[in-house]
Amino acid sequence: MGVNLEWGKETLAEYAGKLGSRPAVAVSFADFPFAAEDPALIAAAAEQLRQEGGTLLLTLEPQQGLAAVTAERADELAAMLAGFNTSGVPVIVRFAHEMNGSWYPWGQQPAEYIDAFRRVSDAVHGRAPGSAMMWAPNYAGGYPFAGGAHEARPGTAGFAALDTTGDGVITSDDEPYAPYYPGDDAVDWVGMSLYHWGSTYPWGESEMPEDGKFVEQLTGAYDGKNGDDSMLPDFYADYGVRHGKPVAIPETAALVTDGIGDLRTINIKRAWWEQVFDPAVHERFPQLKMVNWFEWNKVEPEVGSAVDWTVVEDATVRAEFTAAMPEWYLFADEPDDCGEQIS
Repeated sequence: MGVNLEWGKETLAEYAGKLGSRPAVAVSFADFPFAAEDPALIAAAAEQLRQEGGTLLLTLEPQQGLAAVTAERADELAAMLAGFNTSGVPVIVRFAHEMNGSWYPWGQQPAEYIDAFRRVSDAVHGRAPGSAMMWAPNYAGGYPFAGGAHEARPGTAGFAALDTTGDGVITSDDEPYAPYYPGDDAVDWVGMSLYHWGSTYPWGESEMPEDGKFVEQLTGAYDGKNGDDSMLPDFYADYGVRHGKPVAIPETAALVTDGIGDLRTINIKRAWWEQVFDPAVHERFPQLKMVNWFEWNKVEPEVGSAVDWTVVEDATVRAEFTAAMPEWYLFADEPDDCGEQIS
């Protein structure tokens, strides 16, 4: 059980106090190569994890493009992570997530992406043995996400590799995950964020999630992607079972916009966490090893308004959420005092 924490708003200790348990994972985001402020912010997050226990899930975003991810930058990253590991903080690097989307500068460039991922993986595996690599595509509902600034178009690099049906176009019939997979030797974890953004295109409505949606998204059976009944690949079976990788849900929550009322708010949030916490999920998906709640209240451009993704800010919601957390969810142990302070 982990958290996407709004670091500037509260500390990990404050969040753990509300939750009643120390989260086993805390997620932090940074540009890569790092912006000037990123190393200090990452070190501060790692120091909080050293004090509270748990693993840092470091999401690295190559905002300058994949060509900027050089071997030198990868080595610098690995040296930083090795220092965290020595202090007692394990790290999982989620590098260039949602690479199958069309909205990021690293999106829909399979060959360049794989090269960059493997460059980072080689450095991390070689120099920071207390760290691991996570491959995390976007849930493929809506693939190939036409219209994004970085959409693969005919004649661009990578188009042929993404046209897996060979019909000259990239559509929902093409494989949305496999062209981007860097290889079992480079990948330690696989992950896919699963949100309830609403149930009807263009999304953004505060409405109850359909029964079974969480499992159907994880297994590719959900039919909401383009309003049809097309089947997506079974992400869990393909990468958790066939590739033998632990599966993470790095981010999850249910969309609730402001002003819909307390009763509707808690009903939507409860309906989603009941799906995530369903005992059948634990029994059916033994490779599912991590779930991180997205604990932010933020403006989402796709919706055009603030979305309250949180589950511990409101006392009533928090009481129900913490009571519902299953007994098989694991939390961080009491940290020991052997690690050195991170600076």
